[in-house]
Amino acid sequence: MLKAPEFWWRPQGLLALSLSPFALLYGWVVAARMKRAGEAINVPVICIGNLIAGGAGKTPTAIALAKALQVLGKHPVFLSRGYGGRLAGPLAVDPTTHSSKEVGDEALLLAKIAPTMIAHDRLAGARFAAERGDVIIMDDGFQNPAVHKDCSIVVVDTGQLIGNGWCLPAGPLRAPMKAQWAKADLCVLIGEDHDDTEAFINQIPVPVYRGRLVPQASQANALKSLNVFAFAGIGRPDKFFATLEEAGAVLRERRSFPDHYRYTASDIDSIISEASAQFLIPVTTAKDAVKIAEVSPDALSTIRVLDVTLQIEDMDELISTVIKKTR
Repeated sequence: MLKAPEFWWRPQGLLALSLSPFALLYGWVVAARMKRAGEAINVPVICIGNLIAGGAGKTPTAIALAKALQVLGKHPVFLSRGYGGRLAGPLAVDPTTHSSKEVGDEALLLAKIAPTMIAHDRLAGARFAAERGDVIIMDDGFQNPAVHKDCSIVVVDTGQLIGNGWCLPAGPLRAPMKAQWAKADLCVLIGEDHDDTEAFINQIPVPVYRGRLVPQASQANALKSLNVFAFAGIGRPDKFFATLEEAGAVLRERRSFPDHYRYTASDIDSIISEASAQFLIPVTTAKDAVKIAEVSPDALSTIRVLDVTLQIEDMDELISTVIKKTR
């Protein structure tokens, strides 16, 4: 996946304006498509989506929701498109045999929490998943109308919100805001407030819940005051770097790769060598570690991993709302 262009996150300029006719057409097509009625599945379907292209925190939200449902005695099953994987599915992910090249990195992370199915065809995947659990959690697929969603949760990263407000390709929006909010039931806002956060919240027509990504305590404590070489190939590497700094690590070097970046052995050797030459400790995300382990398993004896979990304020209230919508 290519890195999102910088102009998406700046006030609307000449480049965005020049692409606006294509954005208007794209937005109209997607908005019309989203109005279609999806096929109902015989178990409840909860969709975790976002308004924009790229990462916003969908996977941590899906994991937090699944864990909360498991506490209530539910048997959630994840449904993912398996982005970055070559297998079309539908199939059940086996983390002991499948690789990220086959099923994608996110599917392997989800499979550690609950049964995970991948399918490029969302409807076929939902039918397949319905046989393996009592509630489906779709990681992404919010704008895809093929499957009826009983509850749709939109995830928004406060660090980027909706960028310049244009649809693709002039901006990051996957569809016009009105069309997307019409299909949303809840919003999870992840991150610290910024100057424009309050104004954005005031425009959200659905209940809003606040969340923050919290690093795994023992891993974070082990990095405190250490000089590190941080690197990540996720939707927003800067968010990972900020989490490291909040944990007390001293970032001497940082390296960003595109989301879902597929590391080579040469990449890993280069990072380890550079870090060693500067007496730094290389640190990355759990999502990146999945792919690193496949190309260079021994590297993870040198590279440290910082896991994060999503903590949502008023989680009990959110789960109660979700349960009501999926009865």
